[in-house]
Amino acid sequence: MSRLNNRHIILAISGGIAAYKSAELVRLLIKSGAQVQVVMTSGAIEFITPLTLQALSGNPVHQHLLNPQAEAGMGHIQLARWADLLLIAPASANVMARLAQGQANDLLTTLCLATDAPVLLAPAMNQAMWQDQATQDNLQTLQARGLQIHGPAEGEQACGDIGAGRMLEPNELLAAVKAQFSQGLLDGKTVVITAGPTREAIDPVRYISNHSSGKMGYALAQAARDQGATVILISGPTQLAQPEDVTFVAVESAQDMLEASLKTGSSADYFIATAAVADYRPTIASEQKLKKQNADHGLTLELTQNPDILTTMSNQHPHVIHVGFAAETQDLILHAQDKLKRKGVHMIIANDVSNTDIGFNSDNNQVSLITSGGVEDLPLLSKHQLARQLIAAITRIPH
Repeated sequence: MSRLNNRHIILAISGGIAAYKSAELVRLLIKSGAQVQVVMTSGAIEFITPLTLQALSGNPVHQHLLNPQAEAGMGHIQLARWADLLLIAPASANVMARLAQGQANDLLTTLCLATDAPVLLAPAMNQAMWQDQATQDNLQTLQARGLQIHGPAEGEQACGDIGAGRMLEPNELLAAVKAQFSQGLLDGKTVVITAGPTREAIDPVRYISNHSSGKMGYALAQAARDQGATVILISGPTQLAQPEDVTFVAVESAQDMLEASLKTGSSADYFIATAAVADYRPTIASEQKLKKQNADHGLTLELTQNPDILTTMSNQHPHVIHVGFAAETQDLILHAQDKLKRKGVHMIIANDVSNTDIGFNSDNNQVSLITSGGVEDLPLLSKHQLARQLIAAITRIPH
């Protein structure tokens, strides 16, 4: 993986013989971890088929500005918002002229006006067209507006002319795209995160669970993803939307979560256990709904202790950095330090769930980081702000 991991790249292809290079460019972007959506002008499909680009990108190719099917899915405004970067390769003289005039008469030009993402152009045209004063004026206009121009290169052209006008090679354009993004703290790393509660069945309609909302774990998944990680989120039942660009594994019980963790954890670099796993489960879950007993008698359940997921993972995968959470109502630091030693992990993130302003179901949290080196208290933050700080702290743990 690279700094393009999970980045959203739109590759817009205009008409020109250099469009054949765009297929290799898509392949290189995908190989580097990017997600690619391809946009083609009517001229582009005369040189290379949409089916080729769809097969390489894994996504349908966008061709029309007003497409009922596209508008029902990823419309042009959604597509513009989706992009982290828009690359036009090849960028013909016609496209450069229309962009300089601020036109929005097709999907490509509309996206350029609608997106806040950086726009990169890779010009490709006959050398005489490139040298023409109109093209050079358009070039200056586009550069003055902040569009980035990469190329063209000099050399022999398809028409037989020699001079400036060749589109840069795909590997050169890949380097230009990579240069737009800073190196992520977790580039090339795999992070497995458990989140939410577990549910331990009493019978088909009842279960034992807790108040965990999953918000902290989901925020950590997004923060790790934004730092370039390949993220696997193992989640108990929550009301939250699945984070984009992560592998999502839905589970119910503690045993389900353990099995999913063991299956994915061996290839992980970091295992972050934010889930509030039920400590106990009914020894026997009734296959039929339990009926209410005589009013004079209560219901007795025999409970069995659930497996300790974090301890199991730490023992079986010692090469992985393991981080746990401690949700306590008293003696916060003391209990967290005990958990750090007992579970044999690298860090415990401790929070006081007796405070109703933080922790379960709240959008905010305040935690202390417990390691063998001491205790670090973090201020009250939103869970998304806190997640970014926690990911930065976790990446500083010596491997």
